[in-house]
Amino acid sequence: PRGAPRPPLIEQTIGDNFDATVARFGDREALVDVAQGKRWTYAELQADVDRLARALLAVGVRTGDRVGIWAVNCAEWVLVQYATARVGAIMVNVNPAYRTHEVEYVLQQAGISLLFASLSHKSSDYRAMVEQVRGKCLQLREAVYIGDPSWDALTARGTPAPYPELSCDDPINIQYTSGTTGFPKGATLSHHNILNNGYFVGEMIAYTEQD
Repeated sequence: PRGAPRPPLIEQTIGDNFDATVARFGDREALVDVAQGKRWTYAELQADVDRLARALLAVGVRTGDRVGIWAVNCAEWVLVQYATARVGAIMVNVNPAYRTHEVEYVLQQAGISLLFASLSHKSSDYRAMVEQVRGKCLQLREAVYIGDPSWDALTARGTPAPYPELSCDDPINIQYTSGTTGFPKGATLSHHNILNNGYFVGEMIAYTEQD
């Protein structure tokens, strides 16, 4: 069943919606990373997203592939979300608080082939934890660490390439439950889900383009 037809739902992919925003507001500030002292306009953010998206294509990431992100809040998180959406890969959110056995479960269960990760969080050494389970996660081809030379090495590999044709109903994200009564369970979301959820939350709290 569908809800009321008004206001209409957004029938775009994340990439198309983002490009439309860039076309309207390219010179406006889009992203601010206070911790790193960096700022992006929409046009600058688009350039960095495209650089990462083309790098993903260059290393063999294709539509429907699972790309994990195990990271705390950071600007790179935003880049990975938009870049995976560009190429139709499914970004899998990995809880930053996960312990080694939980990471192993999600890497295997989601079939993650490329993982982006912070270097550490609180007492967790993410690189050491990934290396501990990597031999059991046979689909994991590569791990890239934020704030590490591996990030720069990946983004340098991108070359101009056409993006795949995508539908707004394509799956784009897997979010896992907390797993308090058992193993975490993944919920799959589409471009359509994410864009409309964000839009209507913004409408509810009366955001405008000036916010």
